[in-house]
Amino acid sequence: MDAALTAEQDEIRRTLRDLLARHGGPGEVRAAVRTAEGHDPALWRRLAQELGLPGLALPEEYGGTGCTATELALACEETGRALLPSPLLATAVLAAPLITALGTPAQRAGLLPRTADGTLTAALAVPGGSMATALGLTADNRAGHWAGGGRAGGVQARFSGGGWRLYGEAERVLDGHSAGLLLVAAHTGGYPRSRTLLFLVRTPSDGLTRTRLTSMDETRPLARVELRDTPAELLGEDEAADDVCAALAATGRTAAAVLAAEAVGAAAGALERTVAYAKEREQFGRAIGSFQAVKHRLADLYVRVEAARSAAYHAARDPAAGPLALAQALEAARIVAGEAVQLHGGIGFTWEHEAHLYVKRAAGDELLFGPVHRLRDHAAGRAGLFGDVTPEGLAHGAPEGLAHGVAVR
Repeated sequence: MDAALTAEQDEIRRTLRDLLARHGGPGEVRAAVRTAEGHDPALWRRLAQELGLPGLALPEEYGGTGCTATELALACEETGRALLPSPLLATAVLAAPLITALGTPAQRAGLLPRTADGTLTAALAVPGGSMATALGLTADNRAGHWAGGGRAGGVQARFSGGGWRLYGEAERVLDGHSAGLLLVAAHTGGYPRSRTLLFLVRTPSDGLTRTRLTSMDETRPLARVELRDTPAELLGEDEAADDVCAALAATGRTAAAVLAAEAVGAAAGALERTVAYAKEREQFGRAIGSFQAVKHRLADLYVRVEAARSAAYHAARDPAAGPLALAQALEAARIVAGEAVQLHGGIGFTWEHEAHLYVKRAAGDELLFGPVHRLRDHAAGRAGLFGDVTPEGLAHGAPEGLAHGVAVR
């Protein structure tokens, strides 16, 4: 595989890095997370209109640039390096691909051009905070239990008075407090014929309440979405209901590759700041970076970041490798961020220093899209490493990993 970047891809990365160096520093990030939107609206408009980030991977017929997931991953690597709070992940990586895959021609024509130019932001709302399961990253999503399974809980949908109505709530919805459009996963058909569908809820709407939550990582704004007999529009055609879980899983594989690149960017940003500090901080009359023990620790971190970057770039070209690349990148981000705090000494964990922000990003992402061991366990189960496991078995709730009855020593 040729892993070299094209001239266009390198230009995307260089241009975005230069822009974020000027307008996405630690001070700007801290100010952005305190706004009502949870991000800088002016910078978001600039990223959308000047660089076209939300439409990078959208078809040209809908106002996008027609690029691939690789270009989107490169862009997210740079936003991850700066820990930039923005609706890019929720809108372009999670919501837009689902609208493209499942939406009717009228829905795609009405929604995708507005997401491409940044005037419409969107968020994927799944009940129970089960984003990783809904996207098929840590478990098979066809079992349906993550969305309530037709029982009490989750989000329920019913057709009444010529339209769909939703009732329930979803926790930990990424950018859910400010998104102009919600894609809500809900169950319909009751318990005997339960099935998961996706619905479009425009904001504001009757019966819709959105509450921004206090999250560990301020750069990832999360919200609770409550729906009380809220009007909604079915995404796609009712006959395509069987494609919803498949579309979620396909979106999850690509999203995992993009998230892996973003986590690599965060790890690289933490490492760059730590190396710079090690060159400046003096102890015993010399820079601490000149001590062999510190050199070895930094070298180990560099190797870990580069290995995760290679895995992320490969996954961007082959999304099937996305979940494993995400596991490797999240692990690298957690270890590098932890070491950054240690190597910064007494100031690494203080509120005034940005090192702790990288720790929170690593921990928060693993809570949202992991954990690492479940990402690997599910990938291993699908690969049959723990015995003969069929997708049908997983769909009916067959246990994964070590629960398959195979002793692992």
